[in-house]
Amino acid sequence: MKPAKLSPYHSEMSEFRLAYSKAGAIVSVVLVLFGAGLDISTYPTHFAEFGAARIVTSALTLLVFGFLRSSALSQKYVRSLTLLWLALPQIMIAWMIWRTEGVESIYFVGLHLALYATGIILPIGFLEGVGFGLFTYLLYFLACYWHPQGLENINRFVGVSLFILFSATVSAFCTYFNERGRLNVFRLQRQVGEKNAALEQSNQVLAQTNTALAEVKGQLIQREKMAALGTLSAGLLHEVNNPVNYSLMAINMALMDPAATQSAELKESLTDAREGMQRVQNIVSDLKTFAYQKAGDDSQRMFLLEKAIQSALRLTSFDLKGIAVALALPQDTHVIGDEPAIIGVLINLLSNAAQALQRAGREQPRISLSGEHQDGRLWLAVRDNGTGIAPDHISRVLEPFFTTRDVGAGLGLGLSVSYGIIQRHGGTLSVTSEFGAWTEFSFDLAAAQP
Repeated sequence: MKPAKLSPYHSEMSEFRLAYSKAGAIVSVVLVLFGAGLDISTYPTHFAEFGAARIVTSALTLLVFGFLRSSALSQKYVRSLTLLWLALPQIMIAWMIWRTEGVESIYFVGLHLALYATGIILPIGFLEGVGFGLFTYLLYFLACYWHPQGLENINRFVGVSLFILFSATVSAFCTYFNERGRLNVFRLQRQVGEKNAALEQSNQVLAQTNTALAEVKGQLIQREKMAALGTLSAGLLHEVNNPVNYSLMAINMALMDPAATQSAELKESLTDAREGMQRVQNIVSDLKTFAYQKAGDDSQRMFLLEKAIQSALRLTSFDLKGIAVALALPQDTHVIGDEPAIIGVLINLLSNAAQALQRAGREQPRISLSGEHQDGRLWLAVRDNGTGIAPDHISRVLEPFFTTRDVGAGLGLGLSVSYGIIQRHGGTLSVTSEFGAWTEFSFDLAAAQP
């Protein structure tokens, strides 16, 4: 396995080894000190010097324990420090074997105890386990070899040696399988953690999708309501248009009456009433043009873009209150396309510009609409001196559902729908902006050929 993949495992295992090493060091101190009872019962004549050896060994082990507990480098050197305090009791026991009966000494059992405890409990690696086993046997060999009696009882020496090597082998294999088990557990934990993280991320995406779908559902319901309202309004607009025409006819006849020519106040009142009724007539005409023209062959008919702009300005007049609107259009604005759809695009652009101006709070809010002919197409630019668009948002404003408005203030579909309408007309809706200064949306339509 590659070391890069094991690095998180080793990082986690360092803390695990550190905790077990500190606990094992304390247990080792306790066992070493309590072993004084074995000294009294087995070799009472050596009790004093063995007691001193146990105290020194315990003190050195506690010194290593203190380093494990307080040093910032303890995690980095935990393996070496663990092997160090493990070696201290083995060295002490080997010295006791040399000081007592050599091959005949009963203290070789202590070497086995340390080997089994190391293999079963302490989290050391396979090679470390093998090394510790060989180190233990080397200590036993030297203790017996340097003893005054040497290796006289060779049969016992061979038997104990085989027993120690057997214990070392078992200990090494225990460390190997323990290490594999810990690695498998770590892998499972990582996999579960990654799957939980992926599941949590999927849940977040699903929650966002559900929220978006709920908003779209609400928008679709609203559109259904508007469609039903539009169907109902079709007849109402027709009924409104009739009395408006009757009223205009009556006002025109009243203006021709001699009484109106003789009374300036009456003439002025009748003139104001006529202008009001003509405004109602224009609004009804704009609504009929915007809402009730059927798509089909007429969706690519010739119309005056200037007339569509005037309709959009009248339909957004409430939003444009207090805003100066400037028109700079060429003499001929005949284009080919779907007039109601283009009016919808213009309404969206004008409404967005008005909202940007409201947020900016300019002393002289202004919207300009300018057009020019290029290569058989008529280009129209809608520019405002509002807040502008942030650089990190400029590339996303035409994306569906992208909006900088507050929750519930819009779905972020207006510009993306407008982009689709202009694209359907063979043109392009583009945006340029200087953050904090101005924003300009422009699009092109096929000019009508003379």
